[in-house]
Amino acid sequence: MKSIAIHNLDDSTEALLEARAREEGLSLNETVKLLLRQALGLAPAEPADRKADFAEFCGVWSQAEKAEFDQNTKDLRHVDRRDRQ
Repeated sequence: MKSIAIHNLDDSTEALLEARAREEGLSLNETVKLLLRQALGLAPAEPADRKADFAEFCGVWSQAEKAEFDQNTKDLRHVDRRDRQ
């Protein structure tokens, strides 16, 4: 397999590559190879998970939060027949 070197890479591109590598848990080399394959149409681009990006703003609760809510509101689910008069 062939190796290449990229000379005079500007600071902003380097920073973005390093950040992407950290986010993906990949080495810088693996990240560059993946991006090249995607740019050349050899590997499908990963679909963006926009739902996860906004979950905290859309009322999505964790199971623990749901359980706490259910516990704290359980007595609101019962109608006291005396209140119906």
